[in-house]
This record gives sequence, C-alpha cells and structure tokens, in this order.
Amino acid sequence: MTVRKATEHARPQSDDCACRLRLWVSPAAPLSARAVVNTRAFCEAHMPGRYELEILGIAENVERAARDQVIAAPTLLRVWPLPVRRFIGDMANPARLLDGLDLKP
Repeated sequence: MTVRKATEHARPQSDDCACRLRLWVSPAAPLSARAVVNTRAFCEAHMPGRYELEILGIAENVERAARDQVIAAPTLLRVWPLPVRRFIGDMANPARLLDGLDLKP
C-alpha cells in the first residue's frame, strides 16, 4: 500500500496498480476512523500491494475537498481509473465496494 500526496487524477506511479483511492475524513469522527480501518482492510484483501490510498482531512484541505465535491465525511473516491466513483459512509460493505470499484469478487 502506498499512502502519498499526488496530483488530482494522475495515473498511478506503478503499472501494476489496480486503482488510486482518496479517502476524505473528519479525524475526530468515529465513522471516519472506521472508514480508514475498513478501507485499508478492503484494499489489502482485494488488491494487496496494487493500490494507492491517500487519506485527507477535510478541515485541513478545504479547497481541495471542494474541488473533489466532497459533501460528507467519510467519502471515498476512486480517482483512477476514470470515471471517478464516490462512496459515502464507513466502507463496511465489501460487496458494494467490489461492485462500485469494478473489481471481480
């Protein structure tokens, strides 16, 4: 797993990367804490070593959150491959994420 700052929708650095994800959180919120744990677990279970995950706090990155059209926390964005996909909540439903990220079960 790679957690890093990156350009908005750039192609991942690694050719074997299945997708680039951006998780917007509110650090003090329990729902956001669960979303971080669930997202990391999902990625390691379904794309081990083949994803890039960027975790950002909305309060610290207000302008960027506005550009990403984030209206709730937590929000998970699949920023690559396009089109961008959005998920809101604690990311506790792996079937929904598999389907939404276009990953085979």
